[in-house]
Amino acid sequence: MESASEMVAFPLLTTPIESNYRACTIPFRFPSDNPRKPTPTELAWIDLFLNSIPSFKKRAETDAVDDAPARAEKFAQRYSGILEDLKKDPESHGGPPDAILLCRLREQVLKELGFKDIFKKVKDEENAKAISLFENVVDLSDAIEDEGKRLENLVRGIFAGNIFDLGSAQLAEVFSKDGMSFLASCQNLAPRPWVIDDLDAFKLKWSKKSWKKAVIFVDNSGADIILGILPFARELLRRGTQVVLAANDLPSINDITYPELIEIISKLKDNEGKLKGVDTSNLFIANSGNDLPVIDLSRVSQEIAYLASDADLVIMEGMGRGIETNLYAQFKCDSLKIGMVKHPEVAQFLGGRLYDCVFKYNEVL
Repeated sequence: MESASEMVAFPLLTTPIESNYRACTIPFRFPSDNPRKPTPTELAWIDLFLNSIPSFKKRAETDAVDDAPARAEKFAQRYSGILEDLKKDPESHGGPPDAILLCRLREQVLKELGFKDIFKKVKDEENAKAISLFENVVDLSDAIEDEGKRLENLVRGIFAGNIFDLGSAQLAEVFSKDGMSFLASCQNLAPRPWVIDDLDAFKLKWSKKSWKKAVIFVDNSGADIILGILPFARELLRRGTQVVLAANDLPSINDITYPELIEIISKLKDNEGKLKGVDTSNLFIANSGNDLPVIDLSRVSQEIAYLASDADLVIMEGMGRGIETNLYAQFKCDSLKIGMVKHPEVAQFLGGRLYDCVFKYNEVL
């Protein structure tokens, strides 16, 4: 079911939206490129999406719909056919393609074939696993007395959690083989300095200032939201910041949805409604209106637009929302783009390593 209400532009984008906001970070083509001929970047990204089809097909085969294996096969054929069409003619299927269109077409094919949430089973399993680890992760964080070191530990937790991403073909494969250890992932992050590394500037700001309201556009289920984002959000709450977590309206890959997030928070709260001893009366869960693993901030729900209007910190988390889209988005307030680089094409564009980290902090004076 699509969101019933009309979509609006995110109010904290620097205006005017028409002139300087482009959701996609990586330019797939330039005005001088031949519109009938795919660019090398378009071809590389089409191949990236082609390579992800087997892992999507595998998930779809186990979905709770009639004839799931046959429908999954149809999905693989139909979506690969669309991608091959785009290689021949970039203007077919509503192109030329970019990260948003390639994701949108994949979701459309899944929906047309009756699939609603092919990652539901793995999301539920990972959420249950992460919920059982939440207290331990928070206790380890709380035990760090030095504020700067505690912040860095929480940031590392966001990166470690963000590894759980079944939209990346390589990670989906690793994941199905061994699962992921959260604490080992924290220790095995790429060494600093990361490909974009504003952590020291953010630490300095953190030591001097508490934001009154932070809006966090969240990413994946499991370790990402529960062991990465929620301990960080809890720390913000403890410092007196109101926190709004904006989650997807509809399922896409293993991204957390708004109803799932409400359920997770209710499971993590104690009898007094606290998150491991921290009051949650200033914690709000919002529906972003989005249904993709990437986000175009010129189209968000009225709910998140209203809740964000007086925020003084915006956080775009995850590769889809904070790197592949919105890395260069400019806001009227302080902003943070934080995520792990999980596609070689993104690493190449940024001039970094695969599994490098992006921590981009922009302060608005």
